[in-house]
Amino acid sequence: MTEYLRVNLESEEWECRVCNHTIGSARQSYKQGLLVYNRNPQDIHPPIIDPDKYRYTFSPDPEWVRILEYYCPKCATMVETEYATPGHPPLYDMELDLAALKAQWQVRGESINVKGPTVERQTGHQH
Repeated sequence: MTEYLRVNLESEEWECRVCNHTIGSARQSYKQGLLVYNRNPQDIHPPIIDPDKYRYTFSPDPEWVRILEYYCPKCATMVETEYATPGHPPLYDMELDLAALKAQWQVRGESINVKGPTVERQTGHQH
């Protein structure tokens, strides 16, 4: 699904592609199973001009924006980063049609086993 996130269609669960850790149900947001670091945006984008002299410093105001970093709870790989409005829930950015995905793979006549960066098909060849 992403560089560090995959869905296991058999178990219907999100998995970390780095360590194979099961993150949670693919029927819910993967973010629910990840560790979240609520970053001060000024840590990432420090003020360009002196904040003691100026209210607007060309740095994001933490009252208006927050940066959420999502990490795998097992291997600590950063899976996602999100700029969000304080007080609002995290973005629900991927909703899967699991039935359609299963049907798509069934029509292809392929059974895949994804482990790490390679995909092994029933023929045993690596791609």
